[in-house]
Amino acid sequence: MITNTVKTRIASAVIGLSLVTLATTACGTLGGAAVGAGAGAAVGAGTGYGAGKGALIGTGVGAAAGAIYDITKSK
Repeated sequence: MITNTVKTRIASAVIGLSLVTLATTACGTLGGAAVGAGAGAAVGAGTGYGAGKGALIGTGVGAAAGAIYDITKSK
């Protein structure tokens, strides 16, 4: 029988390795998502649209822009 502690440790290890892999292989995507989230939250809060919604939209746009940057940079 697997306890909740074991499940949590396994999940933490898998998530940690996934983040390390993402950071080393897709720096532009990860960086773009982070910058996009911050910018989107600021714009959303400033316009009254909501920081949460702005951050979600900014994350998606930033990740897409970062991925495009990574693809074009490697060619």
